[in-house]
Amino acid sequence: MAGELLLDTGALVSLLDRSQNNHRKFVQFFAGWDGPVVSTEAVLTEATHLLGGLHAGRQACVDFFLSGGALLVPATTASLRRSRELLGQYSDLPMDYADATLVVLAEELGTNLVFTTDRRDFAVYRTRTRRSFEFLPRH
Repeated sequence: MAGELLLDTGALVSLLDRSQNNHRKFVQFFAGWDGPVVSTEAVLTEATHLLGGLHAGRQACVDFFLSGGALLVPATTASLRRSRELLGQYSDLPMDYADATLVVLAEELGTNLVFTTDRRDFAVYRTRTRRSFEFLPRH
């Protein structure tokens, strides 16, 4: 399977928190994935907040990126502008900023592969070229 895998907050939390329902399945999938994995600073921020209740949870989240678990792609002025457009376009959901950054990253990289627990919203989102997202792992 070609293309970068977009890592969303729920999947990252599930990978790092053993109490999550998807933990085993996601760890097994992730261990078998051999392609590039990318995410955004917004996802890192959300995940560190959500893992704050776990002993060393915030550090584990940062360590995940530092150890090469995923490439952290910083925002640019252009990506921030596009994220703002998407927040308006999907205000009825509402779309959160982390999701917007992943849609923008998908557009920039030409990928539609997303590792997420948020299938409901990502089933609605489309890239600028109207491309839908493919969920991994598949059910």
